[in-house]
Amino acid sequence: MEFIDNLYELYKNKLTGDEEDAFIVIAGMMESFSNQDVEKFFYDLSEKDRFDMLALFLYEKFRQKIAKEGIGQTKNREGDSLKYYH
Repeated sequence: MEFIDNLYELYKNKLTGDEEDAFIVIAGMMESFSNQDVEKFFYDLSEKDRFDMLALFLYEKFRQKIAKEGIGQTKNREGDSLKYYH
């Protein structure tokens, strides 16, 4: 994707390789986007990129919901405390 390639070229000498680098760059960029910018960006994407973007967003939201609700963890009560076993 050309946009990401250009963004990478702009910041590559400032990146540390930490996962947070990507979030900081993208969050900073998104703060300056208007609603029209976001809509244009979305509609300029290929159909595959729109699908991938929405799928990743929904996956992350669903993963967060699962983690928040504690699904997949065994809960055992001991006295008044609740213990989690993984």
